[in-house]
Amino acid sequence: MTRSRRRLVALAAATTLALAATAGPASAEVPPDAPEQLRNGDFSAGVSPWFSYGTGDLAVTDGRLCTTVAAGTANPWDAGIGQDAVPLISGAEYELSFDVSATPGAAVKAVLQLGSAPYTTYASVDATATSTARHVTTTFTSPADNAGAQLIFQIGGSAQAQTFCLDNVSLRGGEAAPPYEPDTGPRVRVNQVGYLPGGPKHATVVTEATGALPWQLRSAGGAVVASGETTPRGTDAASAQNVQTVDFSAYRTPGTGYTLTVDGETSHPFDISGTLYDRLRADSLQFFYAQRSGIAIDGDLIGAEYARPAGHLGVAPNQGDTDVPCQPGVCDYTLDVRGGWYDAGDHGKYVVNGGIATYQLLNAFERTKTAETADGGAALGDATLRVPERGNAVPDVLDEARWELDFLLRMQVPAGEPLAGMVHHKIHDKNWTGLPLAPQDDPQPRELHPPSTAATLNLAAVAAQCARLFAPYDADYAARCATAAKTAYAAAKAHPAKYASASDGTGGGAYDDTNVTDEFYWAAVELWLSTGDKAYLADVTASPLHTADVFTPNGAFGWQSVAALGRLDLATVPNTLPAAEKTRIRASVTAAADRYLAALDDQAYGMPTPGTADAYVWGSNSNMVNNAIVLATAFDLSRDAKYRDGAVQSADYLFGRNALNMSYVTGWGEQNAHNQHSRIFAHQLNPDLPNPPAGSLAGGPNAALQDPYAANLLAGCAPMFCYVDDINSYATNEVAINWNSALAWLASFLADQGDAGAVPAPTCAVAYTTHGSWPSGFTTQVTVRNTGTTAVNGWTLRWAFTGGQKVSHAWSAEVAQTGATVTAKDLSWNRKLAPGASTTFGLNGTGSATPNPDPTLVTLNGKACTVS
Repeated sequence: MTRSRRRLVALAAATTLALAATAGPASAEVPPDAPEQLRNGDFSAGVSPWFSYGTGDLAVTDGRLCTTVAAGTANPWDAGIGQDAVPLISGAEYELSFDVSATPGAAVKAVLQLGSAPYTTYASVDATATSTARHVTTTFTSPADNAGAQLIFQIGGSAQAQTFCLDNVSLRGGEAAPPYEPDTGPRVRVNQVGYLPGGPKHATVVTEATGALPWQLRSAGGAVVASGETTPRGTDAASAQNVQTVDFSAYRTPGTGYTLTVDGETSHPFDISGTLYDRLRADSLQFFYAQRSGIAIDGDLIGAEYARPAGHLGVAPNQGDTDVPCQPGVCDYTLDVRGGWYDAGDHGKYVVNGGIATYQLLNAFERTKTAETADGGAALGDATLRVPERGNAVPDVLDEARWELDFLLRMQVPAGEPLAGMVHHKIHDKNWTGLPLAPQDDPQPRELHPPSTAATLNLAAVAAQCARLFAPYDADYAARCATAAKTAYAAAKAHPAKYASASDGTGGGAYDDTNVTDEFYWAAVELWLSTGDKAYLADVTASPLHTADVFTPNGAFGWQSVAALGRLDLATVPNTLPAAEKTRIRASVTAAADRYLAALDDQAYGMPTPGTADAYVWGSNSNMVNNAIVLATAFDLSRDAKYRDGAVQSADYLFGRNALNMSYVTGWGEQNAHNQHSRIFAHQLNPDLPNPPAGSLAGGPNAALQDPYAANLLAGCAPMFCYVDDINSYATNEVAINWNSALAWLASFLADQGDAGAVPAPTCAVAYTTHGSWPSGFTTQVTVRNTGTTAVNGWTLRWAFTGGQKVSHAWSAEVAQTGATVTAKDLSWNRKLAPGASTTFGLNGTGSATPNPDPTLVTLNGKACTVS
């Protein structure tokens, strides 16, 4: 469930300005016991944390770090070996030394520099490397403070191919780094945003005490409004802290500025409100607009500080995404692949990550057709979000998803070409760029990377979703999506083992995946749900994943593991599976949710993931959210409040109930992450740039410490402490579309829960029966019965079609349709339904050439009925 390693480095001397800034070493005297500032300079620990660009793979050979450089690189800085997060202190004296060799022989330059524009050089030394290793040493006085400088060995610019080797690389001087101590604030850890009135309310207390402690809940005015005793929990494995927990769920009075006091410590303030998360739904989705490629970002929509010109449309210095060639040897055509979302902190666009992110936005909308609490999708409808397409009679969340869908469709190999119908895995810069760098200022050439089976199946799946969800709003676009999905699926079956290379990580992440069984399953599910074609259903049922447990403990799903997406959709999207099969599939979802609830109960910080180090990986926050989504889906299916409460409690961790006492969502909570790794939102490096917009989710703790900044700072950290809110830590603090798509889904669910009160029993029953269906239409009869104890005086029924069905005529009710949503209202003669009474109405419709399953959700005056 880990993300591809993404070595997002600043290229040494990538501009003429960096060369002009080069300065000779200053006189310095470095004592023999000066501290070492580089890591693994003798390469006894392998390659990490060294990186390279413009070279072959790095390898340790005979104890030396070696790589190759192809002949004919134009400039010395076109290829390099480096290490990030090198600390320098202004005025301190340093000695840089290394052994270097090159075969047949070439110039090399070592540069200590600012690792981002303008790449200011602090010190440099030139050498001529030959096949015999040469020892090079220089001393200098640092002209600046920089806790995250960069050492680069520039090894390009030779007319001949070269093999370079380094050994005994050392930078001594300055001061030994002091132990890092994060500011964790008060020892009482709460959801700093707040709690829903009827929902769970838990907190965690860090304390040396082993016996129960008294707690007090205080109002903003200081009055004690509730009290009780904590529950000792012992040592929490993920944080290595002795902790106790507080449960104040019984207190339900809305208000602002509450605090919780335990053991002489008072928490950050928080609210109790049924509207806590309403704005988070829009905030989490605005991230996608801010990440758009190929369009000018309108500051009037999301804030003037985020306004910028369109990126990658071929306006200098961009080389553009409108006519992109392949990597050498991959293809002989170019494609217009403009648009889409920048994937994460760089300017790359990746189909497999775009696929799951698009799915989650589409699924957040599709949930509104089947979830009682979603109010028919009103909060995701047209003119509800901050997108430029608002007011076009299409739900805004679909407009946002379409921006990426259009890009994904453009990545498909054209007809008549080898591998026609397959999909290119990714498109990004030829070489890594540094931070900060606005999209419109990126000068790097762009390249299409080889098609892959995984990317092709991602398009097949989300384009199939597109076909059914866009059908009521844009039939032509839905048809285009359907054609692309079928073409992609057929191409993937013809080429089932085209895998992205794990070594294709220069200029962008590799996103390699050599097991695509899950992608085949997911795509077949989506195609069957949208087309009803029995061939796709045969592939679904033939897959070993169809009956397997596809929900893993550390993360139910992710870009590399998508079988659970198919399972969730089979469980929730109306379809024609036999009743027993539907029951089995839904039971598999609730069984997974039960396991996540057990994990949540076992965690003193209340997360639905294990407390082991392997749960704290790259993007751990999104894995936790995805498990919460399974809990939320189990609630939608079962109406059992324990699953809703589990999903609601899971959000507490995101908003401050964690070891670091930090909200991982920008702009949400007293202490929140705001220095996420991003070239666009790089305020930490350039005060003229903004932080990420409110609602941006940080990746979260990563016990593997897969970037040098985190590795230097956090060595030996307990898993939950393996995070730092610093732009240099891309492995713990990056933003990414698939992390924010998870947050957006959960935020929409949370906002839909209102005060999270008791779930009422249904007081109505609906029999929905389609008596006839033919290629152009259908006839349906609906009977609604009052099963409650009081009369219904005026009724409105609501349900949604799965695709492009349209009501053409109705009788015995006033029937209207907006998009896929149908409303049926009483007439004067059948307005009143006494307890036990029923009434029947009928309708004719068109569009039954696509599947026309019975709806699973029908509401009466906004409350769900049992449906048969």
